[in-house]
Amino acid sequence: MNKFSTILFLSLFMLCENTHAQDLHFSQFFNSPLTTNPANTGFIPDADYRLGAHYRSQWTSILSSPYKTISVFGDAQLFRNTLENGWLGAGAVILSDQAGSGALTSTKIYGSVAYHQMLGNSSLLSAGFNLGWANKRIDDSKLKFPSQFNGKFFDNSIPSGVTFANTSVSYFDMQVGMNYAYFPKEDVYINAGFSIHHVNRPKETFFSNSSDAIIPMRYIGFINAILKVHPRVIISPNIYYTTQAKSSELVGGLIANYNLSEYGETQFIIGAYCRYNEAVIPMAGLEWKNIRFTFSYDVTTSSLNSFNNYRGASEFNLLKNGYYPENVDRQSLCPRF
Repeated sequence: MNKFSTILFLSLFMLCENTHAQDLHFSQFFNSPLTTNPANTGFIPDADYRLGAHYRSQWTSILSSPYKTISVFGDAQLFRNTLENGWLGAGAVILSDQAGSGALTSTKIYGSVAYHQMLGNSSLLSAGFNLGWANKRIDDSKLKFPSQFNGKFFDNSIPSGVTFANTSVSYFDMQVGMNYAYFPKEDVYINAGFSIHHVNRPKETFFSNSSDAIIPMRYIGFINAILKVHPRVIISPNIYYTTQAKSSELVGGLIANYNLSEYGETQFIIGAYCRYNEAVIPMAGLEWKNIRFTFSYDVTTSSLNSFNNYRGASEFNLLKNGYYPENVDRQSLCPRF
């Protein structure tokens, strides 16, 4: 793929992304709970709180400055010892995304709240929402357009023919969601959730014509399970589906945790996922004393592999779970070693 084709392809991609306002996403969706569903806030079956960080790098084989997405989040259970058969969850997430050389960047900050109610001794129903502030900005001096190509290189002195009404846009955003968990015995845990993003239908555009600038609502559904199939093995199958405007994504796969120690302090993690018609995603990681590190890589299987030579995106996730001092002996709702 020559330089002109690469830049043309990415320029068109960026403009399409801006036009339809497709959301950021992670292949390790299960390790980004607050961006998947606000009802996941405080929805922590094996801990009282968690802290996480996520990093995704995409198109390193095509660009010297690849697309980079960073997420930092934290959430916790509140009033679990006060409310009868329920508790409150509170959390926050910060997202930062940079497209290539920094021509297009975005920052999002959300605060989320959820309520969780036990239904008998073996199920849990949750509902939550989040409110956030989002900003997207563009540096037009770093953009290249086909009209600026003089046959040898891109000449910024040539007018691009594109006029921006502004180079920074901010808006408030809102998501809502629900979760249900079922745990009939200590070796089985199943949960499913559904969420709707951008329910307030915010506007996002750099152009003066804002008639089509409303961000389409995004719908996300998922089913997870945690199953202890051996004294040293816990498997976690997952399936995830999202749709927004005319785009959709279906991801499914399985993770296996293998206990390397007596009480599960050290675990080896391995798994694989498939994004339908797009990529195969192998994953590996290690957990030590409730600190988990996982790495995954998107191997492109779609027609885009002719551009990136099958090299898609890499992701790193760091997650810390913990109990409050007074709850160290609390029984987990999901299988544990």
